[in-house]
Amino acid sequence: MDRPGDFRVNAVQRILERVGRATVGAVAEFGYAASLLGEAVFWLVMGRQRGQPVRLAAIVAQAVEIGINAVPIITTLSATIGVMLAIQGIYTLRTFGAETRVTVGIALSSVREFSPLITGILVAGRSGSALAARLGTMRINQEIDSLTVMGISPVRFLVTPALVAMTVMVPLLTLWADLVALFAAGLYVSADLEISLAAYTDEVINLLKVNDLMHGLSKAAIFAVLVTLVGVLNGSSVTGGAEGVGRMTTRSVVQAISAIIVTDMIFAFAVTR
Repeated sequence: MDRPGDFRVNAVQRILERVGRATVGAVAEFGYAASLLGEAVFWLVMGRQRGQPVRLAAIVAQAVEIGINAVPIITTLSATIGVMLAIQGIYTLRTFGAETRVTVGIALSSVREFSPLITGILVAGRSGSALAARLGTMRINQEIDSLTVMGISPVRFLVTPALVAMTVMVPLLTLWADLVALFAAGLYVSADLEISLAAYTDEVINLLKVNDLMHGLSKAAIFAVLVTLVGVLNGSSVTGGAEGVGRMTTRSVVQAISAIIVTDMIFAFAVTR
């Protein structure tokens, strides 16, 4: 019969073992993601010389799915965010009698934070999950193994087009979200504070600098890479049939959104100090 002290020691050992296994697994996944990124860039640069160029048609198809088809939902949510910022900004600044300065908060918050963050989260939930599900289904059906047998690199064929399309379209969607959010906020501000839309636009142009715009677009590009790598990593790790595809798709969305938020915090801390 185990003594109480032995039971506590065994419990601590089990906890440490679980933590250790989780840490090793996380490091292994991080290394695999880094190797995927390096191999995708390699095929993008050297694919034509190796006789396996990355197909432009595949990139365009991915770009349409990731970018063009996402414009309606991006437009709707960006306009909502812009109006929300205007409402909350006016309500807060009215306490100090400075509601006319609400444009500063709207412009900087939209361009530097909210537009890239909302765009990244939407793309992660929409396109990142679709990528994970597609690769997971292909893995279950052994289509990825068939590509390897035929001498076709799965990374060049499946990952690189998605990575290029995501890296191009997410910043473009973020730029569109900037415009929509600022315009929607301007409509509310002009109606509430009786400021002309032209005066609001002129103030926004004077407030925003190129660095502010590049801050948001740079984060959007990083988010695009994260969403792609997380989707591919989870899709290629699917086991257990249809149930496994659903489980890893959900895991992909959760991990991508978590990575986006943590990266956003680190980026803001490093750049704005």
